[in-house]
Amino acid sequence: MTKIAVFGMGYVGCVSAACLARDGHRVIGVDIDTDKVGAIQSGRSPVFEPGLDELIRGQVAAERLTATRDAVSAVRQTEMGLVAVGTPSRADGSVEMAAIERVVESIGRALYETGQPYTVVIRSTLLPGLLEEHLAPLLERAAGRPLGTDLHLCNNPEFLRETTAIRDYDHPPFIVVGADGQAEAEPVFELYRSIRAERIWTDTRTAALVKYACNAFHALKIDFANEIGTLAGAFGADGQRVMQIVCRDRQLNISAAYLRPGFAFGGSCLPKDVRALVRFAQRAAIDTPLLGAILPSNRAHLERALAMIRQTGCRRVGLVGLSFKAGTDDLRESPQVILAETLLGRGYDLKIYDPGVRTTRLVGTNLAYVDVHLPHLAALLVDDPEELLGHAELLVLATGVADRLQLEGRFLGEILDLRRDLVVAKGDLVPGGG
Repeated sequence: MTKIAVFGMGYVGCVSAACLARDGHRVIGVDIDTDKVGAIQSGRSPVFEPGLDELIRGQVAAERLTATRDAVSAVRQTEMGLVAVGTPSRADGSVEMAAIERVVESIGRALYETGQPYTVVIRSTLLPGLLEEHLAPLLERAAGRPLGTDLHLCNNPEFLRETTAIRDYDHPPFIVVGADGQAEAEPVFELYRSIRAERIWTDTRTAALVKYACNAFHALKIDFANEIGTLAGAFGADGQRVMQIVCRDRQLNISAAYLRPGFAFGGSCLPKDVRALVRFAQRAAIDTPLLGAILPSNRAHLERALAMIRQTGCRRVGLVGLSFKAGTDDLRESPQVILAETLLGRGYDLKIYDPGVRTTRLVGTNLAYVDVHLPHLAALLVDDPEELLGHAELLVLATGVADRLQLEGRFLGEILDLRRDLVVAKGDLVPGGG
């Protein structure tokens, strides 16, 4: 049993406080709003959420849940504080930090008075960096001591939806805790001992971005379905049926497939089919900004790679992987072909290694594409990876071909791994890829 103060009695705070109390913890809800505090003290929820009134009433009656406006008193009686105040958008779209800064500062001032060990857990949604660069220094200044031995700051993003919040609390997709170490994360995981879900400990920046990535993905799914539905009407197709069938594909569509950060897509299908849909929408005067942004976004990844190559200052480049993915010689609309073409146009000394590509075997539209974009491909390709390593100051890893070369420790120049987060490293190759 943990003694917990939950700061902010809105939707997230009330649900968290009530569920924590139900699961056996002693919980004090803290809010500056007298009406919210009064509602909880009288056994009512200050917000409407199915099942929450009954849950709060039962926990108040069991004396596991109470509420106060006094932050110092709440901190003094607890060992952990969950911060669940709102972080709304400012007019320019940035995060409004005023409320959460006030709460963290009030916790710090209380700790300055009491001197007790304490863990502060941010449940509020914050962009990566705001906890580390704003809240951590604020808490340290107010508490009069550094984070570390007996003062900890973690984040624990919530995945609750209004109208199903209690069920979501009890059945989360996972429990994520961002903390400096496993030891700091463990007390937070203990809060959810009765919940069966995967526990994931990571750093605070990653934990923060997981929440934003989930919400952005949910919004993306809604807009994608809506745009496909709009196009379906123009085609005379059944949009509901289209998406029902799309969602039955659990191998690629509703799965982890393609959801790994890396380089741009290419090949003979994806670019042309996206292009065709967008062009149809334009002719039909249908606004599809999401579909219309796919190819420009894809191009932006290529431009970022080019910028990073330029920033290295290297002029002799070895490209590993030319086809749009490993295991094929299909070069049509491969982003690596466009990358190579652009580098050559900018005067780079380029060599390419891809054992699956043989110019003598290229035929049809595949050959025609190469003749337009890389007419001198035969002179650029090398059969021996040692020749590539001997040539290059910068090695650009584009596909899974790199994994099969076993080059660890044999190249000490710059490495740009397009299969990951476009991070340039100096030294050994590391396994990875796609």
